Amino acid sequence: MNTSSQPSRPAVRTGPAVALGLVILCIEGYDLFVLGTVGPSLLAHPGWGVTPSTLGLLGSLTALGMPFGSIAAGWAGDLYGRRAPMAVSLTWLSLCMLLSAMAGDLPLFAATRFLAGVGIGALIPLVTAYVSEAADPARHSLHVGTATTGLAIGGIVTGIVGRALLPRWDFHALFLFGVVPLLLVPVVLRLVPARLSGGTPAAPKPHGPGTAPQRPPANRVGQLLTPRYRRATLLFWAATFSGLVLVYGASTWLPTLMIKAGYDLSSSLEFAIAFNVGAVVGTLSAALIADRGLLKAATVVSFLLAAVAMITLSTPQPRAVLLLASGVAGAGALGTQALVNIFVARAHPAHLRGTALGFSLGVGRVGAIVGPSYLAAATALVGSPEAGFYAFVVPAVLGAALIGLLRPGTTGTGSARPQPAAHAPAP
Repeated sequence: MNTSSQPSRPAVRTGPAVALGLVILCIEGYDLFVLGTVGPSLLAHPGWGVTPSTLGLLGSLTALGMPFGSIAAGWAGDLYGRRAPMAVSLTWLSLCMLLSAMAGDLPLFAATRFLAGVGIGALIPLVTAYVSEAADPARHSLHVGTATTGLAIGGIVTGIVGRALLPRWDFHALFLFGVVPLLLVPVVLRLVPARLSGGTPAAPKPHGPGTAPQRPPANRVGQLLTPRYRRATLLFWAATFSGLVLVYGASTWLPTLMIKAGYDLSSSLEFAIAFNVGAVVGTLSAALIADRGLLKAATVVSFLLAAVAMITLSTPQPRAVLLLASGVAGAGALGTQALVNIFVARAHPAHLRGTALGFSLGVGRVGAIVGPSYLAAATALVGSPEAGFYAFVVPAVLGAALIGLLRPGTTGTGSARPQPAAHAPAP
């Protein structure tokens, strides 16, 4: 892939776009981590009969809805612009969280989690594409990375709210906070452009002097599988699978694993908060490194840090060391997936960016579906409390290997400098 696919100069103000993306993903992060936060309370809830396997199934049901949202929203965002799909997704997610808060039995609660997953899946590709198009080319990874830290900040908020309210309050109360996205719909309608920057998709770069620019083919999915993009597309899909096994396995199971290791509920939620603080710090640090032309190296190292952190959490260590390891695990899970999303955004032109992100996250969501059940099976089949932590090591190492296989030219190291000729309007 050539560097012409790199982000162009923003047509909207960068600061408001990054801030809006951060707030939206903060809300999404809250919903992402709320099931893990209420997991111990669900296991103790009278009448529902929730088991560790049921908890894993609930996490998988949430993830099962995400591919539908990711693929549909990514495609719609490229075809119709980011504004309308983003507003619809926020409204959908708010209503589903409200239904979760009102669910009186386990089957209804499970159905609302599946429907919420559709909204969660839709927002990440839309927000990543929107912020990517508004970002300063010289600080592209930092700006997109800052917005994606909203996922981890939402997880921090979930942990703080859970620590304050549980187990004294019923777990349903935590889902009532999910109606906040409705307040952002008017902001989205005001700030997000109705169409892609420039009003029309970017044309491919001409191959010779005097060659007229060509409009991109209508079949965007087919473009992703052409020889120019195929290798990177398949590797991105597989790496996203591995990353989302880590993210959704940890978000659903980390508090429960810490309780199995001998910690009480309050302590386990402290580890969950440390996990998300580490994700914020790790994402921003890695993004700064990535903007120096080291995006691939930063992503590989982040995957490997997740493996080291999970091994450390499985061993008896001083509390301070375990909290630090939780933070490193957050950087290696949530932080790494943010880097993969940045990688996908930088590797594709504007007219393909939403579709590429949507399909990468949509196909990779199989990892989000598998992750919670994979951890549930590991803890059920192996009696040792350490089994759940060791189960995280496999996808972490696999993700590092997959990113390592990307060709050096997948993103241009010179993308920090805008290239006006490549982005001039077509005659």
